[in-house]
Parts: sequence; C-alpha cells; structure tokens
Amino acid sequence: MSERAASGYQERLRVPLRWWAQGTMLIASLWLVLIVALDPKAPWLAWLITGLALAALTAALRAYGGARVVVGDGWFRAGRARIETSYVGTVQALDAEQTRRVSGPEADARAFLVLRPYLKQSVKVEITDPADPAPYWLVSSRHPKALAGALDAARTNGTTRA
Repeated sequence: MSERAASGYQERLRVPLRWWAQGTMLIASLWLVLIVALDPKAPWLAWLITGLALAALTAALRAYGGARVVVGDGWFRAGRARIETSYVGTVQALDAEQTRRVSGPEADARAFLVLRPYLKQSVKVEITDPADPAPYWLVSSRHPKALAGALDAARTNGTTRA
C-alpha cells in the first residue's frame, strides 16, 4: 500500500495475495506427497518437513516483497540502494507498455533496476551523479504518478546538481 507522508512517499512492493495462495497450495501438495510416501508410523516427519518448507516459503515471499520505495529527508531509496534527491534528474511515470519496452528492448545494461513481475508500471529516474555508473533507475510501483510527483517535489525543493 502506498503512503503519502509529509516527508515524501513510501511504498512497499509486497507480493500479491495469489502468490501466497499458490505457495500454500504447493506446500499442501508437498504434505500430501510426504504423508503418502513416508512411513505411516512417522507422520511427524511429514509435518516437520512441511513446516520447514512453509517457513522457507514465508521467508522468501516476505523478503522478496519487502523491498521499499521511499522519498524523503533528501534521499530516494529503492530496495537496498539510495541516492540523494539532488542527483535525481528527469522523472517519468511509465505505463505497462512503456515499462516493458524500457526494461526490455530499449534497456541500458548499466541501469539500476528494482522491478517486480507482478507490478506492471514503473518510474524511470534519471541519475545526474557523474560518479554513478547507472544512467537511470527503473523502479516498479503501484502508484507511479505519485512516486514521480514526490521525486519531482523533492528534487525541486532541494539543491539540484548537474
């Protein structure tokens, strides 16, 4: 869910509910296979293996969906990366087709990407830091126009470097 705060913009790129449902069905199928295949005197082993698999699935989905996009306090953060908003150049909210093109046929191999396959829209952020090898960041978002607006506001409120 997107949150607009006085300090800027925040969004967590959580995985969709269907991924949780499909993962749960996968774990249920694993349990069924183990109950049938293992010794009938040791059903606890099937439960143990299934429990460990469920814990691993939960950790993986939470980690993958835990990426945050934050604009505030003079910084733009996307996933684990961050850059001062003074180094943010032009910002463009992209629809699904534009995102597909910019992340595919028109992609620059030096670009920094925070893309999620379940989010079809994104924001392309030009990076003006001469020391940064990435010409732009491409960041998935559920609300690309709001993110682009927050970046534009942060860029114009701060000192812009060229």
